[in-house]
Amino acid sequence: MINSAHRVRAAIVAVSFLLAGCGGGTAGKAGPGAGGAPARDVGATRAPAPTASRTAAPGRLPGIGPRTLAAIPSRTRQAVVVTGSGRDSSRSTVVLYERTEAGWTAGPSRPARNALKGWTDHHRSGDLRSPIGVFTLTDAGGLRPDPGTRLPYDRSGAFTSPGTGFDGEPLAGSFDYVVAVDYNRRPGTTPLDWTRPLGAGRGGGIWLHVDHGGPTHGCVGLREKDLVELMRALDPALHPVVVMGDAGSLAR
Repeated sequence: MINSAHRVRAAIVAVSFLLAGCGGGTAGKAGPGAGGAPARDVGATRAPAPTASRTAAPGRLPGIGPRTLAAIPSRTRQAVVVTGSGRDSSRSTVVLYERTEAGWTAGPSRPARNALKGWTDHHRSGDLRSPIGVFTLTDAGGLRPDPGTRLPYDRSGAFTSPGTGFDGEPLAGSFDYVVAVDYNRRPGTTPLDWTRPLGAGRGGGIWLHVDHGGPTHGCVGLREKDLVELMRALDPALHPVVVMGDAGSLAR
């Protein structure tokens, strides 16, 4: 039987996770496995690795200016480009590009949502803006079993999302699948790890997660089927990154 103290602790973990799991970043370590190495769910079927040249010639990404392009590591062969509709908009599109010998090849364009107040070059905890920049994608997790991603996958009951969003929509299921954006976090750890190298004031817990039908605190939300397809396509051997921001900022 679960005692009352355990129930209270579980409730605190769930609330802390909700606040910090999408741009809050002020909580301490929470949830099973936080701070440890991600545990991969071994029951999922892996998608075949995409064929991309390791010696591909560099190419320009549509809508990406020289400053942003320079921030993409030379070894990167996959780039998830999240383009916001405007600096203060919570609407965006997501396209996965793969670099081949012919340059960057685009996948389908997918609708997405970002933070309530849009984008910022200097993300702070609680500012309700998504961080602009180029960030590596190294770790995934979720409440549900591994959908077949090659990224290390931490399945945990701590990926809970109780309550409602800014538009009154239920948040349940938002963290069924997540990919951690390596903004103010320690790559190579579960998304539940709350280490904040830049300090808690700079926020954290920025993820790609399931769209709950409204703006986020700082994350990027995609339809479940789109997120699962993306997770299956991402290949650590291709050193994937996310390039995210409003269109004007990405064009710099």
